Order: sequence, then C-alpha cells, then structure tokens
Amino acid sequence: MLKGIEDINYQEVMEYSLDPIILHTDYKILYINKAAEEFFRTDKESVIGISPLDIFKESSKGAIKRRIQSAYDSPAAVIEETIYRMDKTTVTVELYCHPVMLGENNKAIQSYIRDITIRKESEKKQEDMLQEINELSATIVPIMSNIAILPLTGNICEDKAGMILEIIPEKVKDQALKYLIIDFSGVYRLDDVVIDSLFKIIHVLSLLGVQAVLTGLRPEMAIEATKLGINLSDVPTLASVKDALVHLGIH
Repeated sequence: MLKGIEDINYQEVMEYSLDPIILHTDYKILYINKAAEEFFRTDKESVIGISPLDIFKESSKGAIKRRIQSAYDSPAAVIEETIYRMDKTTVTVELYCHPVMLGENNKAIQSYIRDITIRKESEKKQEDMLQEINELSATIVPIMSNIAILPLTGNICEDKAGMILEIIPEKVKDQALKYLIIDFSGVYRLDDVVIDSLFKIIHVLSLLGVQAVLTGLRPEMAIEATKLGINLSDVPTLASVKDALVHLGIH
C-alpha cells in the first residue's frame, strides 16, 4: 500500500472532484459534492434524503433501479441518460457508479455524472452534415454520359466545404465524368476559408481529368477568389447553367 494513503480524507477527495458525485444508499442521497451542487443547481441540504431516482425520467426509473441494485455488488457500466436538474431542465449525461463501504458493514453507491450535452450536439451536427453531403452527392445531376451538374445551395460552412472537397471528386470519378458544372447561384453566404476550400475542388477535378465549369458565381465571390490567389483564367465561368450547356455544345 502507498505510504500514508490510509490517512487520506476521501470526503475531501470527493468534494474537490471536478465531476459531480452523488453518494446514496437505500434510494436515499447521503451526500453530493460541490460540482454536483453546481451541476444540479441546488445545495446539499436540499437534496440530502431524497431518492436518486427522482432525477430520472419516469420511463427510465425501472432500469435505473435495477442498475443501482446490481451496483452494490460490482461497478456498473457507463451509460447515457437524460436527467433532470432541480430547476426541471434536462441534460444528457454519462453515468457511472460503483459500490463503496460505509464503515465495516454498510454498502453505498457512489455515482459519477458527466455532462455530454456539447458532445451530443457536436455528434448531431456531424450526422446532419453527413446527411447533407450524402444528399448533395445524390444531386449530381447527369446531363449526358460524361457531363453532370452540381448545384450548391444554402449556407456552406468550412466543415461542409471540406466534406464536399472529400466526397465530390470520388463521386465524379465513379461516374466517369468529363465535365462538372458547379452552380453557385443557390449559395447565399461564403467566407474566404470556404471559398478557398471549394475552389480546391477545381484543382482536384483537373487531376482526375475532369473540367470544372462554374456558373452563378457572384462578382464578390470571384473577387475574393482572386485575392486568395485562385486562378480562374483557365476555368469557364458563365452566368447560368443554360449558358454552360451552350458552352459545352448542348442546346
């Protein structure tokens, strides 16, 4: 045993932990640390003696009760749950609990809570973006066997532009295209980082033997591209998709 470890005040260890901690037994809360007070927007005195089941949705209480019972014998696996704070707001968390001894004969459960709201929001944003990109890639509209149109629409952020740069060349290669008309007329906001990412597509396409044809490019976008050192002199840039089709000999 580490020398002096028997002298550690474990209540102080819990109190100053950055993770919210709840100590409970027989479905009664015995103690919460300072981080738990802040997380649950309450104070120790207000929660001592209440049931830890009260923070869970009614639909989850049965499973949580069984989980607590099993945790008296061995640590329970980490799970995700939506729980209530004392002001009735909800938050998505990870829960972990394990048994601890109170004195020589009494067992309790020590539960750790970690707020994962930001992580879940990030995951949801990533999923939504992937769905957008999948939809975008599905909108590569074939005109002839070797010509297609890619209509860009809405607000294109840096992450979305990066994913377009990653996915579209592969889709174009799979379709054995010779020309890809990239239509910007539906795009209503771009910053310089996004413009730089999007115009990299032109270079990647050229390496694949595909000629990009740009349409609907507003003057400010073209000016910004020039400022970024992007050479558009070898890239056909036309007012509309109709003009691009005429340029490619399709009437």
